[in-house]
Amino acid sequence: AWGNFGDAVSTYQTQFVRAGEYAGIATVLALLLSYPLAYWIAFRGGRWKNLFLLLVIAPFFVTYLIRTLAWETILADDGIVVHTLQHLHILSSDGRLLATSAAVIAGITYNFLPFMVLPLYVSLEQIDHRLIEAAEDLYASRAKAFMRITFPLSLPGVFAGVLLTFIPAAGDFITAQLLGTPRQYMIGNVIQSE
Repeated sequence: AWGNFGDAVSTYQTQFVRAGEYAGIATVLALLLSYPLAYWIAFRGGRWKNLFLLLVIAPFFVTYLIRTLAWETILADDGIVVHTLQHLHILSSDGRLLATSAAVIAGITYNFLPFMVLPLYVSLEQIDHRLIEAAEDLYASRAKAFMRITFPLSLPGVFAGVLLTFIPAAGDFITAQLLGTPRQYMIGNVIQSE
């Protein structure tokens, strides 16, 4: 019955919106972190490219659950991250990171980062370096050559990375359950509990 879709959206609207927000923020963060990394590997990696790509996907040799539990330890109230942020007065003395939206978004970003890096790398690797050299020979600055040549030619990788990151991030439930509280639950948590 099609009415079930309307009922689900109206009943769990908060979780749907939160899933979209968290996945969107995590996707943007993953893009901002991944593009320079993929660019560096593609253009500066040299003979070590394969090793760097292996290091990018190495976390996948550990299960998703263990990686998320590691973030639970890293962001714990007595952990080094919280103590450092408190020492720098970025976090109040009684502040915490675990069980917050920031923790959930950080966990999602970390867990889906390789899904952004790999398509970006493939897209950047396929760019003909002679096009960039030609732009620089025609007096384009490095920034202008990047904006006119490299970035537009890498857009298929950006598009693929955004889709590969956003879609599973929106349905994630483990990260919100382990790093958040019911106030951070997303639609994946509702589906899992049902």
